[in-house]
Amino acid sequence: MTLIDFFVLLVVAGICGTLAQTIVGYSRRGCLVSIALGFVGAIVGSYLARWLQLPEMFTLTIGSQRFPIIWSIIGGTLFVAVIGFLRIDRVWRA
Repeated sequence: MTLIDFFVLLVVAGICGTLAQTIVGYSRRGCLVSIALGFVGAIVGSYLARWLQLPEMFTLTIGSQRFPIIWSIIGGTLFVAVIGFLRIDRVWRA
């Protein structure tokens, strides 16, 4: 993987993370948070797809790496929803 491939992968992960935050409506703002969320969403979404025996719907190949776009957004959305729920729960208890 070249340096340009790595930066393209970061941009794609950031866009997927931003879309996941936008869908849920809970945002921590920031580029690094969106990038991390895109990668976490790809892991969670790919695991969920394998567990449910669903195909990879839209995969972007960057260099030698494959990045599941749709599953990254779905996994990121689930992850942000859980984090938002846990965060709201703490505020209500205080």
